[in-house]
Parts: sequence; C-alpha cells; structure tokens
Amino acid sequence: MENNTQHKEALCTQLREAYGRIAYTYTTHLKKMNRLDKCYRQIKYAQIALSALTTVGFFGSVITNEVALTWIGGISSATLLFITLYFKDFNLTEESRQHRIASDDMWLIRERYISLLTDFSVLSEEDIMSKRDELQKLTFEIYSKSPKTDAKSYCDAQKALNTEEEQFFTPEEIDNMLPAHLRKR
Repeated sequence: MENNTQHKEALCTQLREAYGRIAYTYTTHLKKMNRLDKCYRQIKYAQIALSALTTVGFFGSVITNEVALTWIGGISSATLLFITLYFKDFNLTEESRQHRIASDDMWLIRERYISLLTDFSVLSEEDIMSKRDELQKLTFEIYSKSPKTDAKSYCDAQKALNTEEEQFFTPEEIDNMLPAHLRKR
C-alpha cells in the first residue's frame, strides 16, 4: 500500500510540474505575440509618419522653394526606404499569428492538466497515467509545430506569472467576475 501511495504522490508531482511548464509556455507565446504585434504597429506608424514628412517636405519645397524642406523630405524618404528594405523579409503578422495558434493550443492543454489535477483523488493510477500520457503526446505535437520563443518572452512570462500572478485569480476576484447567484460570499 505504501508503494502505491508513493507512486500516486510522484504522479501528482509530475503532473504539477508539467502544468507549470505548460503555463510558462502558454504565457511565453502570448508575450512573444504581444511584442511582435507592438513592433508591427510601431513600424507601420513610423512608415506613415515618414511618408507624411516626405510628402510635406517635397510639396513644401516646390511651393516655397525652401532648401530645408527638400532636405527634410529627402532624409525622411531615405529613412523610410531603409526601414522598408530592412523589414521587407519579416512577416511579423504571420509570426504573431503562429504564436497565437500555439498559445490557443497550449491553453486547452493547460485546462486539461487543471482538470486532471482536480480529479486526481477520484481517479485510479491507471486512468491518471493514461491521461498523462495522452497529454504528453498532445503537448509534443503542439511543441513540434509551434514557433520558437526567445529569452525576452520567457523573462516577461516569468514576471507575469511569478510577480503579477497574471494567470491566477484570488477568490475575491473570481467572485466579482461571476454572476451574483454563483458567488461564494
């Protein structure tokens, strides 16, 4: 009996660790996606601003004959060309979409781990091991088709999970989100 209890405790520890890894991966993909979206927006805003400066500079120089406006238009145009050429082979929206898909897939796995941990005490060891093996296989499939993340995204996820408790709610927060008839108060 002791051996059986030790094994079940070891299974619980393994599932908790797997849940932690999934929660980190899920959050890391979200952080990477958010950074890519922000970068894309900043590039587009810069391109719009530089296009406007270029247009104003050249039209202004034609109308007023001011050399300074020609320089402003020329420098803006050259900067815009540099930004456009530098980012021409980057597809930030597609990369962001791939991270969104990965995080969506990870969300489901994460929820299944939570359910398994919730049901842990009423399941047999065989059922637990079967569900664990299935989750490991699904996790591998998601990892194998997901884009890679980076150290910055991992650090952002670590801060969000450990310091800001981004994926977790206090009982009071949950009660405030639920309709009145479902609250525990």
